[in-house]
Amino acid sequence: MADHSPPLRSDSPVFADRLEAGKCLAAAVLAIVEAQMPANQAEAEAPDRFVVYALPRGGIAVAAPIAQALHCPLDVIVAKKITRPENPELAIGAATSNGDVLWLTQGQVFPSTLYEQMLQQAQERAQAQWEQLAPFSPQIDPAGAIALIVDDGIATGMTMAVAAQSLRAKNPAEIWICVPVAPPEILPHVQAWSDRVIVLATPHPFQSVSRFYKEFPQVEMEEAIECLRNGKRQEARGKRQEG
Repeated sequence: MADHSPPLRSDSPVFADRLEAGKCLAAAVLAIVEAQMPANQAEAEAPDRFVVYALPRGGIAVAAPIAQALHCPLDVIVAKKITRPENPELAIGAATSNGDVLWLTQGQVFPSTLYEQMLQQAQERAQAQWEQLAPFSPQIDPAGAIALIVDDGIATGMTMAVAAQSLRAKNPAEIWICVPVAPPEILPHVQAWSDRVIVLATPHPFQSVSRFYKEFPQVEMEEAIECLRNGKRQEARGKRQEG
């Protein structure tokens, strides 16, 4: 099931920054959640029914308002692009910190040493980032829950695809992919990876995610960690209020 805007042509930014994009996305997600269940049950059931996963580091700032709106845990899935040495921006695959691997073309053949080098580099980057974030991650078991995977946008989609593959193995009830912006031509692929797709804007031509933000600085690790800390604090406050 997909919930997304029709393609639009845009030569100007759509969002001021990741925080604004996250708040807009949170409103869209909450509207869908509330439409699916009685209003008096939506908020009460959300903590048991939802887990929000961010793709760090850029996705954490977008995911935080969604987790706050749903009163549910904020966790992370670390995935890194697999790239050729001569073109580090072009994703030909992706790998997660826990060992899941996905190639752009299944059965793609590389010389064994090049294959091993590209894969190892991606896995090492993913593992290094996970080790930094793990102490602040709630590491929720998503079995039976609706799991939302959030990023600040989708370009090639490789990291999102491998994240969904990794999460599917943990048996969530559903996987929702939620992003502020994505190219319209990738939506059929995203729908195949998930049970629901929520995209706020599908501009054409696309070119890059950063093009649709007025401010798109690199998210520092300290900022990402603080988002996770805030998520834990908010979840703890919610549990105390319920008790």
